[in-house]
Amino acid sequence: MVNLIWLFFILIGFIVAAVQGNIEVFSEAVFDGAKTGVTICFSLISVLVLWLGLMRIAEDAGLLKKLSILLRPVVRFLFPTIPKDHPSIGYIMSNMSANMLGLNNAATPMGIKAMEELQKLNLNKDTASPAMCTLLALNTSSITIIPTTIIAIRMANQSMDPFEIVGTTLMATAISTTAAIVVDKWYQRKALRKE
Repeated sequence: MVNLIWLFFILIGFIVAAVQGNIEVFSEAVFDGAKTGVTICFSLISVLVLWLGLMRIAEDAGLLKKLSILLRPVVRFLFPTIPKDHPSIGYIMSNMSANMLGLNNAATPMGIKAMEELQKLNLNKDTASPAMCTLLALNTSSITIIPTTIIAIRMANQSMDPFEIVGTTLMATAISTTAAIVVDKWYQRKALRKE
């Protein structure tokens, strides 16, 4: 559906440019946009490779296991219905760790694997389980300690201080994550009362 929306916008832009006699402006904007997109992608790749490499080193050094031990009480509180040693717990903790480091692209495959594992526990396969809803809420709001992707975009656009957003991002994502947890727990309690 999103592809159709973008196709619609491109076609409308082309038609408006043709009617106004500005096809060359349209073509120039298309190529400038493509050039900018490629430039930003290359700068993002370098930063993501750096952080993924650091994450791999942290994993090999055992730091991720220590982080998962620190996160375990939080995960148990947020996901009380998941059995203690279920494989989804590891994926959830990896997803949360990657999101905290601003590695949203790296967090996505872990989130998908977590959802697949949670679906195996789901009694009603046509409806998302409370644990699945919690994971979605956390993944969407995601507290971010280091907004890696945004920093990379700011660096690609020659920002004077690409790291100046770290504090405000941390505060904003802490608020959004807290709100997501509160709303999620409220809806879970409301659903339990109905049963």
